[in-house]
Amino acid sequence: MRRRSLVLALLTVAFAVPPASDAQPPARAARIGFLGRTASNPQFEALRGGLRDLGWIEGRNLVIESRSGALVGELVRRKVDVIVAGALGVQAAKSATTTIPIVFVVPDDPVAAGLAASLARPAGNLTGLSSMNVELDAKRLALLKEAIPGLARVAVLVNAADPRAGSLLAATEGAARSVGLRLQVIEVRDAADLDGAVTAAARGKAEALAVIGASLYRFSRIPELAAKARLPVIAAWREFPEAGGLMSYGADIPEMYRRAAAYVDRILKGARPADLPVEQPTKFELVLNLKTAKALGLTISPSVLARADVVIR
Repeated sequence: MRRRSLVLALLTVAFAVPPASDAQPPARAARIGFLGRTASNPQFEALRGGLRDLGWIEGRNLVIESRSGALVGELVRRKVDVIVAGALGVQAAKSATTTIPIVFVVPDDPVAAGLAASLARPAGNLTGLSSMNVELDAKRLALLKEAIPGLARVAVLVNAADPRAGSLLAATEGAARSVGLRLQVIEVRDAADLDGAVTAAARGKAEALAVIGASLYRFSRIPELAAKARLPVIAAWREFPEAGGLMSYGADIPEMYRRAAAYVDRILKGARPADLPVEQPTKFELVLNLKTAKALGLTISPSVLARADVVIR
C-alpha cells in the first residue's frame, strides 16, 4: 500500500511539472519607458494593445513608465529595458543613452535625422519605424489642388521652434512649385500663436491651410480655428479631418505604434536594435470630411472622392 502511494505521488509530480526543456524560469517584469502622454492618447493605447497581443500584460510581466522628453533621464536612471519614443522625444532619448534600446516612430527619414546608419542596418541602440511624412508633402499639396478645382494660394503652417523647419519649408516650397500653387508661410512656436496664425492666413487671402511638421500634430485646435476662418485644412494625420479639417493623407500613426510593439517584443527577447531594420509604411490612407466640405461650400473633385479610404459624411 505504501509502495502504491509512492508511485501515485511520483506520477502526480511528473504530470504537474513541465519537462525541463519547456520550463521557463520566473523572470522579473519587463520595464518599458514611453516618452509622451498616456491619457487619451491613441498612440499609447495602440502600443499597449500590440504588446498585450504579444503576451506582455501590465501588472503581470510588464511595467510601463511614461515621461516627457525632457525627463527621459529619469527613465535612464531607472534602467528601463526599452524606451519607446516619437518625433518629439527621440533626439532627447538618443542623447540620454547609448546602451538602453530605443524604438522610435518618426515622421522623417531616420537616416537623414541621424537616428540610423541605414534602414537595413540601423547600428547603435536605435531602430523603429518611419512614416515618411516629409516625403508626402508634395503628394498632399497635389491632392489638395486636385480636390479643390481652381485652388491657387495655400497658407503653410510650420513650427518655427522645430529644428527641421527650414528643410520642411524648402521641400514644401518645391512641391508647391511643381503643382502650381503659391504659398503663404506662417510660423508658430506654441499653441498660443495659433489664433493669430489662422487669422493671418485668412487676411492673406489663403484659400486653404496645409499643416506640415510632426511637431504640430498635438495642436488639436487647428481644425476648429480653421473652420471659423472658413479655411479647408490638409494634414498628415486622420485626427485632423476627424476633428473638422478637410483632408489628411499619410500613414496610420496609431497602427505604427501597434507595430512598434513587435520591435519591443523582439528586443525584450534578446534581439539587438542594430540588427532590426527600420520599417517604412507600405499603405497610406486618404481621409476626407464631406461634412466640412459642405459647410465650406466646396465641391470635392470626384477623382479624389473615389480614391478616399475613409469618407466622413
